[in-house]
Amino acid sequence: MEAKHIHKSHNKTLLIYHIVCPVKYRRKVFTQEVSQSLTHICSEFGPAYEIHFLEIGIDKDRVYFLVQTIPTM
Repeated sequence: MEAKHIHKSHNKTLLIYHIVCPVKYRRKVFTQEVSQSLTHICSEFGPAYEIHFLEIGIDKDRVYFLVQTIPTM
């Protein structure tokens, strides 16, 4: 998915976050089933909070998110 400008009534934004979430003690816990359910959960709650997951990368011991959203503060 490609990042596009988000147009609201008074602004236009292109705000992208790169978030890395490592597992505690670097244990290898992300299996294929966990990866699928994490991707499904992110696609479920993203639209409710105006969060667009551009990419979700999953290794055995960490998760990478490339997220686009609008500023709220």
